[in-house]
Amino acid sequence: MRRIVIAGTGSGVGKTTITIGLMAALKQKGYIVQGFKCGPDYIDPTYHTAVTGRPSRNLDSWMVGHEAVQAICAKGCEGADIAIIEGVMGMFDGKRPTTNEGTTAEISVLTNSPVLLVIDCAGMARSAAAVVRGFQMFDERVRIAGVIANRVGSEGHFRLVKTAIEQECGIPVVGFLTKDDALHIPERHLGLIPSIERGELDHFFAELGERVAKTVDLNALLKLAEAPALNVPRSYFDVNKSYDVRIAVAKDAAFHFYYPENLEMLQAYGAELVFFSPLAGEPLPDGVHGLYIGGGFPEEFAKQLSEQRSVKQSIKTAVESGLPTLAECGGFMFLTEGIETTEGQYYDMVGVIPGRIVMHPKLVALGYREVKGEPGNFLLPEGLRARGHEFHYSTYEARSEIPFAYETTGLRGTKKDGYQHRNLIAGYVHFHFASCPSMVENWLTKCEKVKEHG
Repeated sequence: MRRIVIAGTGSGVGKTTITIGLMAALKQKGYIVQGFKCGPDYIDPTYHTAVTGRPSRNLDSWMVGHEAVQAICAKGCEGADIAIIEGVMGMFDGKRPTTNEGTTAEISVLTNSPVLLVIDCAGMARSAAAVVRGFQMFDERVRIAGVIANRVGSEGHFRLVKTAIEQECGIPVVGFLTKDDALHIPERHLGLIPSIERGELDHFFAELGERVAKTVDLNALLKLAEAPALNVPRSYFDVNKSYDVRIAVAKDAAFHFYYPENLEMLQAYGAELVFFSPLAGEPLPDGVHGLYIGGGFPEEFAKQLSEQRSVKQSIKTAVESGLPTLAECGGFMFLTEGIETTEGQYYDMVGVIPGRIVMHPKLVALGYREVKGEPGNFLLPEGLRARGHEFHYSTYEARSEIPFAYETTGLRGTKKDGYQHRNLIAGYVHFHFASCPSMVENWLTKCEKVKEHG
C-alpha cells in the first residue's frame, strides 16, 4: 500500500492546496486515492472527499488513541491505490509544546508512512536546506522522504532550492508550485460545503490537478509513497453485540459534521441509519428509536430552518417524549429556542432546550476536550470518559439554571457544560466514538428500551 503524509513547516505553507492538487492529479491519471486529515478538522476532509470520490477520514492520535488511528487508516485504505494524509499545522505542532502527542509527526510514525515536507520557499534559496535539515534531525523516527517547494518565484529559483536541499539533506525535491494567486484554494468560508456539494469547485480541482501534474514528478512521488503493510490491531469495528434499532441522522448542508467512524460504529453494532434533511423540510422519519444531529452551520441557514415548522415540531415532540438523542454543536444550536445572528436577527429553532444561541464575529472556542458525564448522563455514566473537540463562533445563553450534560477539560481548565433532560444529551462538543466505544453501546441500549416500550 502506498501512503504518504503531506506535512508543513508551519500553518499556511500550502499543505491543503498541494494535498488537493496531488489528489486531483493522481485521480486524473486513473489512481484510486484515499484522503486522510491529521487532527479533528471537518472542513479539509470535505475537499478530499469531493476530489477523490471517497470519504476522507481523520487520524487523531489524541482523540482516539494509537490503535484506533492504525485501524482507521487501514480501513480507509481498503481498495485504494494510494493514501494521501494531510498534516495539521507544523509537523511537530500538537497537544502540547513538549511532546509529539497529536502531531502530524506522530501520525506518520503510527502509520509507518513516509513524509513529503512542504516548504514556503519565498525569499530563500540555500536556507531552505537548513530548514529541511532541522526537521530531519528533530525526531529521527519520522522519515522525511522528499520535499515540495511551494511559492517559488520561478523555475530558476526552484533549481537553486532543489540543488541545495538535495546536496545537504540527501532527499529528493520532487516538485514545486509558484507564487500564483490562481492556485489558492477557496477560503474556508461557511458557504464552502454547499459549493462543494453542488459541484461548483470541480473545475477548480481539475485545474489545480493539471497544474500540479506539470511541476511535480508524480512517478517519483508514487515511488516515495511505497510503505510496508500496516500492522493493524483488533479493530473497534469487531463487536460482539447487535442492536435491532433505527437511528435518524440529520444530514444536509446545515448538519454534516460527522466522523465516518461514528456512523460506522453505530452500524457495526447493528443500528440502521435513516438519513433526513431538516433543511429540505423532511420531518423526523417514522419508526426510529434514536436521533443524531451533528454539527454544521445552522446559523447560515437560520431563516430556512426557522420556516420548517413541521420539521421542528416532529423533532420537539419526539425528544420531549424521550427519544434517545445526541446533538453536537450545530445540532445543539438547532434544539435551542432560537439563534441570533451577528446582524442581530433572531430566528426560532426547535425549542427543546431553554435559552438561545448568540452568534459572534470572532471564534469563541477552539480545542480538544476530555469529557466526563454529569449524573444522569446515559451516554457517559460515572467512570466513563470520552474525547472530542470544540470549534464555534457562538455562545449559549440559558434562560434559567439548566441540568448540565457533562464536565469538559481543555487547555483553559475544567467546566460544566452542555444540556441534558430525559434522554437528550446536547452541547458544543463533537465526540469521537472511537475514544469511548461504550458510548455507542449505552446509546443503543437506551434506544432498544425505547423500542420495547413503544
